[in-house]
Amino acid sequence: MNFAAMAEALLFGEREAQILAAREIGNLNSKQKQRLVEKRVISQLIVMLHSHDYDSIEASLFALLNLAFGSERNKLHIAKYGAIPAILKILQWQNESLLELSLAALLILSSCSGNKPEIASSGAVQLLFELLDSQLGHQAKLDIISTLHNLSTSSQLIPSIVLSGGLISLTQLIYASEKSSDLAEKAMALLESIISLSDVALNQVSETGFVIQMLVEMVEEGSRACKEHSVGILVLICKSCKERYRGLILMEGVMPGLLQLSVDGTRRAREKAKALLLLLRDCSDGGSSQRVKNLKKNVMFEEVMREIDRGERGGSSVQMVEEMIAKLRT
Repeated sequence: MNFAAMAEALLFGEREAQILAAREIGNLNSKQKQRLVEKRVISQLIVMLHSHDYDSIEASLFALLNLAFGSERNKLHIAKYGAIPAILKILQWQNESLLELSLAALLILSSCSGNKPEIASSGAVQLLFELLDSQLGHQAKLDIISTLHNLSTSSQLIPSIVLSGGLISLTQLIYASEKSSDLAEKAMALLESIISLSDVALNQVSETGFVIQMLVEMVEEGSRACKEHSVGILVLICKSCKERYRGLILMEGVMPGLLQLSVDGTRRAREKAKALLLLLRDCSDGGSSQRVKNLKKNVMFEEVMREIDRGERGGSSVQMVEEMIAKLRT
């Protein structure tokens, strides 16, 4: 189908001709796609989205994805012509393939800053968290988290995330995920992003029973990215109320993993690990025997911290630090 025939079919054709033309859009180059947009085919593609015909909706979603990719202007046009409400309706259907295409479309539209307020005000945030709780496939959940991450960059949208109860869904997803998976990494990044922007979100996460245990396990067993985000979140939690959370974090046995992270984590993870170590530095009360134990631990802790400091200046023995970590594990 040539360009002129494609435009004619999309604008004025019957159902079959429109579907065929929409499917052909992926074969056009960027200039041809822009010419189609200038002919106002987006509005007709949105009409196809509102139909209850599977083939028309599928072809329209593929076409809109192709037009949106790489063009902020087209993303704005697609939202302007009413794509977002139509996509949200499709997300509530029980059709897996259309749901995945709709999530991909919402993801690409949410990457445009001009579309974020409309997406948020449409009720998309609550719906996305509800879908996150359902039995979706791996890629669909990745797309949901990536869309929420795009939306969370605007501090105005954080209250709707908190009020939706989505933080509980997010932490439960992390808890149930493989600790080194890409899904856990993206979910951890989203969680850290949200609570770094909102004290209410931080308090809600901190008060969720299993979260500190989960974060400590991530420090021990997660991927490098998961470890970095988990220690970042623990720093925020501990800073929010050191008197309350310091003991809870220590009780979960964070020290060995934290010290290891301060040696071989990413640059940011090492910085966050050292910050948390300083927050956890002690000063406990208790009976005489407990004070003696605390004193011994503090002496070892100070020795480890000196080795870490020397390491940052190029003089530390990693082996020595690791030997100290081994002692703390016993």
